[in-house]
Amino acid sequence: MKNFKFRIYDNNYNVKIVSHEDNIIDLEVNGTSYSVKLSEEVKVTKTPTLVRSASKRPAELLKVNVSSSKTKIVAPIPGTVLSIDINVGDEIKVGDRLLVLEAMKMENNITSEKSGIVSAILVKIGQQVLQNEVLIELA
Repeated sequence: MKNFKFRIYDNNYNVKIVSHEDNIIDLEVNGTSYSVKLSEEVKVTKTPTLVRSASKRPAELLKVNVSSSKTKIVAPIPGTVLSIDINVGDEIKVGDRLLVLEAMKMENNITSEKSGIVSAILVKIGQQVLQNEVLIELA
């Protein structure tokens, strides 16, 4: 089946695995046959198991702070800002594209769900943002 060469303390060992069934391996070391029983059964998996935590519910695109008259537009997913389509002082309407966010090689248009005037742009082109990070403030 497989051949291996080992060098331990200036001694050379040629190991050949002859057969492997369940937890018993027949092998030859420098021409001498051995049968080795493993203390634990070898688990064979062809597909790795991915373990990830449960996904959180996506953040709302717009979050309104009741104590403030400003509307904050936050990143729905982590990514990189590709373009900003507005300037401070611009008046925007519902559905206007504000910026483009790239995430996992996909371009995502971030649009407005409220009308207002842009009071602050807190990101710049090329900047990486995290989920729920404030991108734009509307007055």
